[in-house]
Amino acid sequence: MEKLVPTPQGEARVVRRTARRAIAELVLTHGAGGGIDAPDLVRLAADLPGNGISVSLVEMPWRVRGKKLAPRPALIDEAYRAVLAGLAPKAPFVLGGRSAGARSACRIGAAAGADGVLALSFPLHPPGKPESSRLDELVGAGLPTLVVQGGHDAFGRPEEFPEDVELAVVPAADHSMKVPRSAGIDPADALGLIVEAALEWIVRDIAGNR
Repeated sequence: MEKLVPTPQGEARVVRRTARRAIAELVLTHGAGGGIDAPDLVRLAADLPGNGISVSLVEMPWRVRGKKLAPRPALIDEAYRAVLAGLAPKAPFVLGGRSAGARSACRIGAAAGADGVLALSFPLHPPGKPESSRLDELVGAGLPTLVVQGGHDAFGRPEEFPEDVELAVVPAADHSMKVPRSAGIDPADALGLIVEAALEWIVRDIAGNR
């Protein structure tokens, strides 16, 4: 199912895949320079509904209008909040996204009534600038949070995160969750690890606590 949802910045597009007997709902958006066709988002939306988790992918207004780059963070948050108000996801629900979308989910998740945050490729810092940390956004989410991070993510390698951050690692993957041929892991299997980690965490820590 697809629908357009109004926001202060124009219409967002929501692609929804509904589980027959949903135990939870997951709402995800894309990063600053990509869209909902990112392989990890597509795979989660394809696989999770068969395991009882409905998935909504949110294409933000600037992407709908054909622009490639996102506006400043405050406007991302404003648009995401408006989409959630229009969707009214049922509890328990997890708010998430990849990269800049993960940051937004951390910032607005608690106020939006989410039960948890799924952060895909969380951009802990700009590449090569570990001093410009965004850790405060992640730990400030105030909700159960799972970070799924590529082992070779230039925006923050797994070992750069504090030990108390719940982390699922995709070996050798970069910020886009792509793995090189030399990694010894098939790209489809790498995406499968993301689905497995998200499913296990949602069932255990989100749906299981309701």
